[in-house]
Amino acid sequence: MEDLTVVMESGILNIRVGAIIMKNNEILMVGNERSDYYYSVGGRVKFGETAEEAVIREVFEETGVRMEVDRLGFVHENFFVGDAKTNLGKKIYEISFYFYMKVPSDFEPICNSFTEDEQKEHLVWIDRNTDQKYYPEFFREELANVSREVKHFVTKDI
Repeated sequence: MEDLTVVMESGILNIRVGAIIMKNNEILMVGNERSDYYYSVGGRVKFGETAEEAVIREVFEETGVRMEVDRLGFVHENFFVGDAKTNLGKKIYEISFYFYMKVPSDFEPICNSFTEDEQKEHLVWIDRNTDQKYYPEFFREELANVSREVKHFVTKDI
């Protein structure tokens, strides 16, 4: 199945999912050898799968653990410029669905995943108040007071 990425003359459209995996007041995030920031566990939705199916697949691919979805937490429209080899300098409009996951008490993630440009990824537990840069930035405030409602955010960095 193909990723839901549409390349257009003026930029790229991505449909993405992200997992909110929290344990002991920390958030599980992903980093790689190329970037100086962390990002949520997740990835692109594939044609023919739902966002929930995609986040379950992505969590399994990136952590080695099959988790269940608790609920949808956020919808994020994000406008930014790409920084990977495959999208460097291109304008990107990304629609992301962030799901709270049911984290097993014995959760021990193992990361064997790579970015789209073959950078080895690694998992890290971070405090949401860390000075380290991570995305989405709204996690800093929103995960301090978790709500049952689905919230919508728009970030325009271009």
